[in-house]
Amino acid sequence: MNKAINIILGIILIPTMFITIYVGLDVPIGFLRVSGANLPYREEILLGLGLLLFIIILRRSIRRWMGLRIVNQVSKFKWNAPVSDARKSRVRMYLIMEAVVMLSMAAGLYALTEQAIAPALAFLIGTIDNILFAMSSSKYRVGLSSKALIIADREVILLYFTGLRKVSAHQQSTFFDYIKGLQITFPTNCVKDEDKAEFFAALEDQLDSDRVFFSKTMDQEEKATS
Repeated sequence: MNKAINIILGIILIPTMFITIYVGLDVPIGFLRVSGANLPYREEILLGLGLLLFIIILRRSIRRWMGLRIVNQVSKFKWNAPVSDARKSRVRMYLIMEAVVMLSMAAGLYALTEQAIAPALAFLIGTIDNILFAMSSSKYRVGLSSKALIIADREVILLYFTGLRKVSAHQQSTFFDYIKGLQITFPTNCVKDEDKAEFFAALEDQLDSDRVFFSKTMDQEEKATS
């Protein structure tokens, strides 16, 4: 989810930067016979792009915080535990890196022209949200209910058991294969090493053995490397 959102933000940033540069540097636009500073509807275009960026960032933020709120309702889950320290550190690093990039974009857009205030504010809000979410790493958790598996950290991964046909558990990733060829990957390394045995036992208990094939190869991999 997070990767897709970043790609969409990058795609929208391209025309935003293009228009901001033309307007801010007052570059002449030959085929329109007008300079950037006199481009018609420039403020409306930048406002629209800013609102679009804001909506995308806001949607991601709401999904993140809602996922964090849900997974911290520990009593509603069959199994629930904090995310591993290694993953927390990695997630915090990625969030801070994203925050630095968005802050740079906000500063760059506004420095070129004050008319780019809307997209600059959108990226500034995204920066603040990333920092606050990074500071909430103590709440990152993995939860397992009778209907689904959820992880809430940098992104929210939700895997329902409806339509599930096969689960292949490995050291780094667990693959959930559904009907019609759909496969979703769950990062096994988000679970602490000392919790993995309990986690997989709880996961297997929630699956219908008559409909779902459960394959666990982690034990063999660990023996091979020991």
